[in-house]
Amino acid sequence: MRLLTLVRHAKSSWKDPDLTDYERPLNKRGRRDLPHAAQRCKEQLPPPDIIIASGAVRTWTTATAIHQHFDLAVPLIKDDSLYLASAEAMAALLMGQSDRHVMLVGHNPGLTELVYALSGETIDKFPTSAILHLHLNLDDWADLHLDCGIISHFDYPKLHK
Repeated sequence: MRLLTLVRHAKSSWKDPDLTDYERPLNKRGRRDLPHAAQRCKEQLPPPDIIIASGAVRTWTTATAIHQHFDLAVPLIKDDSLYLASAEAMAALLMGQSDRHVMLVGHNPGLTELVYALSGETIDKFPTSAILHLHLNLDDWADLHLDCGIISHFDYPKLHK
């Protein structure tokens, strides 16, 4: 069994038009939601063995906060191939992993597409600061294939309003 936790970055700001998409920071709502999402992640899910995140500012900020909440000596890896990555690109990255529980912190629409590819389940929306956990019927990441996963947890800030 392999475990995969997918996290969408916290809400980002469009306030500064001079910033590129990659450089956009979190907005007020993102900064407010992120600590709560990170705490729920720690309380409700097993700790990851590795966290891999897109290098975009909003995504790296989200990954760093989650990493700090778990307070573990697990690797936090910045991987720019996750920036706006497709489901196929994320699957290729996963197939090269060796850790049992991988957490990916990334972007939509790739995350939503990856959930569908791995579980066959359609989620209407993968909101900002959302955390989705899958149990994958695999012994090795290299064997990753369609419909190998079951969603066991899906949490996002608006569920707690």
